[in-house]
Amino acid sequence: MASGNKNISFHRKATGRRRKSAPVRGFSPSVRMTVDDFFSASSSLGFQATELSRAAEILAEAKREKATLFMSMTSNIVSSGLREVVAALCDARVVDAIVTTTGSVEEDIMKTKFDFVLGNFDEDDRGVKGEALNRIGNLLVPDEAYLWLEDFDNETMFPLFKETLVPSDYCRLAGGKISDKRSFLYQAAKNKIPVFLPGFTDGAIGDHVYFWNQGRRLVVDQTAELRSFYDMMISARKTAGLVIGGGIAKHHLIGAAILRNGLDYAVYVSTGTAGDGSLSGARPTEAVSWNKLKDRKNSAFVEAEATLALPLLAAKMLG
Repeated sequence: MASGNKNISFHRKATGRRRKSAPVRGFSPSVRMTVDDFFSASSSLGFQATELSRAAEILAEAKREKATLFMSMTSNIVSSGLREVVAALCDARVVDAIVTTTGSVEEDIMKTKFDFVLGNFDEDDRGVKGEALNRIGNLLVPDEAYLWLEDFDNETMFPLFKETLVPSDYCRLAGGKISDKRSFLYQAAKNKIPVFLPGFTDGAIGDHVYFWNQGRRLVVDQTAELRSFYDMMISARKTAGLVIGGGIAKHHLIGAAILRNGLDYAVYVSTGTAGDGSLSGARPTEAVSWNKLKDRKNSAFVEAEATLALPLLAAKMLG
C-alpha cells in the first residue's frame, strides 16, 4: 500500500523491544591471520561462519569445564585426508572416545599400506571399475587394499580372539599392530582412547567374520562394548559431543547420552537436512526433546561439508 510517492511498508510500529545484538561485520583477510584471529573475525560474518565460530567457542568451554569429549564420525571422514586430522586430535588427547563405523576402521588400516588417490565426482564409473578401483566421491580405492585387509584380519587379528570378539578390543589391538602415526587407530591405542563400533559387521570386516566362521566360531559381542561405553558416559562429570556427519555413529553417541539426561555440550557438523526427519539431519534442538542434549544454548549446528569445517575446528582445539 502506498501513500503519495512513499512506500509505507517499513513505517510499521514495533510491537516489542528491539533486541541488542552484535553488528554484522566483515574483515580484511590476511595470510598472517592466526586461527584465533580467524575465528574472532569470522564470528560476525553471519551465516555458517558465525555458527562455526560459535562451535569453536562451545568446544573451548567444554574443554575449560573438563567435559569428557566424545567424537562421532562417519567412514567418509577417514576416506578423506581428515584421517590425519582425527589422528592429531587423538595424539593430543583432545578427544576422550571415538564412536564410528566399521568403514572408518577398515579404511584406516588399509591406508597404512595403500594410498587412496584423487579422482573426480563425475568419473565414468565403468572405467573406474575396469581399473579395479572403487569410487568414494572424488576418491579412488584400489581392490588390492581390500585383499590385503582380509589377510590382515585372517592372519593377524582374528587369531587374537578365541570365540568372542569385542569391537573396541579389535580397534585397540589393531592400533597396536599399526606403526603409521597418521592412523587414528594407532594414536587412539597409544593414548588409551577407546574406539566404539556399534555396527561392527556392517563392512568388509563383517564379510571376513562370515567367511572365518565357515568351520570356526567367532561371536561378535556388542553387549560387552556397550557396557564399557555406557559406563564411560554415565560416570563422566560433564560430557560433550563433537558429531561429524550422521548415521549410526551419531545416534549411538547421543542415544547413550539419554542415560544421563543429555550431553552438556554438542557441536554438529553435517550437510544433512532436517526436512526428511532423518537423524543425520536432525538439529541439536530436536535432541533436547529426547534428553539427548540438556540445553540447546550449549550447542551449534554447522551446516558444512566436514573437510571444510573440521580442520579449522581442530586447529582451534589443538591451539
